[in-house]
Amino acid sequence: MQNNFYISEPCLFAPGLESREDFKLWAENKKDISLEKTAPSLSYTDALFRRRLSQLSKMTVEVVHNLIETTNIDSNTKIVFVSFRGEIDREFKLNKSIIEDEAILPAGFSLSVFNAPIALATIACKLKAGYNAVFPSYDNFYDGLTCALSSVLAGKQEKIIFVYADELIPEDYSEFAPKDKPPVAFSVILSKSKLENINSVEYSLSDIQKNVYDFIKFHIQKCWN
Repeated sequence: MQNNFYISEPCLFAPGLESREDFKLWAENKKDISLEKTAPSLSYTDALFRRRLSQLSKMTVEVVHNLIETTNIDSNTKIVFVSFRGEIDREFKLNKSIIEDEAILPAGFSLSVFNAPIALATIACKLKAGYNAVFPSYDNFYDGLTCALSSVLAGKQEKIIFVYADELIPEDYSEFAPKDKPPVAFSVILSKSKLENINSVEYSLSDIQKNVYDFIKFHIQKCWN
């Protein structure tokens, strides 16, 4: 099995970081991601579609859309979505509704499930190849990425779209939530060989960090410096 692979330059979204230079400063620990529920406008989607989307879903749609726009990758490319917390804000509100009202709304439930963000991204971007949604335990990004890479390293797929996203943790969880988990989303292409006309970096499995923020910063520096 081939142990080396390529990761394309990322498409990113994070509150408070608006440009490539902002992300480079963040990668150098000179700028912070804002702890707020800012989300992309998704002006390229229908207003009724985006009206009820969470911060997580909007960020996921945005980075998938931007990756497709910048790379022109085949719309039949399979996708793997990774998140550590999923629709945590919607899930909190859903649980609160069960406790206080002893009822839940079907629409609220359908938009709170773990695969909702990437499912919505495939709808918005008209992607039909299918996706997998992965929840790595203990916030271990290495496990999530290697799971996504398995089909590439085994030679089953030449390339896949990889997406990671986590939204702002609700204030109600502030007593329990870690302080170093700001909202961020990114998408890349994972491939067996260097893709034509797409900026990408060669990696081995030993290069991948367990902490997702460490990985994003490392990858930004390798791609943009």
